[in-house]
Amino acid sequence: MPNNNKKILNSLKGEIFKSPPVWLMRQAGRYLPEYKDTRLKAGSFLDLCYNPKLASEVTLQPLKRFNLDGAILFADILLIPNSLGLKLDFKEGVGPLLETVNDRKDILSLKETAKIHDVLNPVYEAVSLIKSKLHKNITFIGFAGSPWTVATYMIEGKGSKDHQKAKAFIANMPDSFDLLISKITDATVDYLLKQIEAGVEVIKLFDSWAGSLPGTLVNKYSLQPMKKITYRIKEKYPNLPVIVFPRGVGPHYLNFAETSEFDCLALDSNLPLIWAKKNLQKKITVQGNLDPSFLVSGGKTLVEQVLAIKEAFSEKGHIFNLGHGITPNAKIKNVELLIETLNK
Repeated sequence: MPNNNKKILNSLKGEIFKSPPVWLMRQAGRYLPEYKDTRLKAGSFLDLCYNPKLASEVTLQPLKRFNLDGAILFADILLIPNSLGLKLDFKEGVGPLLETVNDRKDILSLKETAKIHDVLNPVYEAVSLIKSKLHKNITFIGFAGSPWTVATYMIEGKGSKDHQKAKAFIANMPDSFDLLISKITDATVDYLLKQIEAGVEVIKLFDSWAGSLPGTLVNKYSLQPMKKITYRIKEKYPNLPVIVFPRGVGPHYLNFAETSEFDCLALDSNLPLIWAKKNLQKKITVQGNLDPSFLVSGGKTLVEQVLAIKEAFSEKGHIFNLGHGITPNAKIKNVELLIETLNK
């Protein structure tokens, strides 16, 4: 475990370390044999998310293996639509399958925000349990999906490469789509406030499908909802840091970097390091952005990539992470090599 105080929290305040703090998106996952064992014990992925004891167990598993500075709550971004009343299943080899909303009537029939906690209480119990077991020098990160990304699943019913149904919904029923975004935003605020009350110290908002938005809509449906969520969190917890991840938005990252409500900007793997250093890091702490594929291939290239990122962002606040989540075929020895290289 790190022997200094919480490096992630200090990095979010702009402190610079010889070796940047590190945590990894999806650091608890299928590349770990102990995770697979716990998943079998749970019975299903959704049962695992809603079992406080087992969700706590898998959250802590990577910290027992690796010298990481952060723990991220084990949950899923689709727990919000599930709590709003949509049936959710995770089918092996297929992914999430979610009951859809097709029109304004479906949106109006979603549960009231105040009732989502009946479903989500096991998540808050997991947060409290994790907090009670977490080493004091490890930063505890809670999270939720952004309204746009969650909305795509609620309309498409599953993952999509182009989100054509969601875009058609915007074009054909713009007022209803805005209502859906508002509904998700309200639920997300309440969900995250409960996570904070239970013990998380940082919030991350994942807009994994922000890059599929037309450029003219990135501000309206990616940036503004996340800004609203952050503003409302900080009304109650003004000093609590928020990390946002608008994956794939390219030059639009500039607008996120200039949004004062955000404390850190998570970068995807496609952003050039020099551009990000020059245009983003001078305005905001950055997080990222190793391509997860290098945790599969490993070797000399992994070392070179880690050192290049470390060097590029060495002059200001930086949290080392990936440009997206660890893949199931990542190798444990390569995660170890990543951390070893960072600490040289």
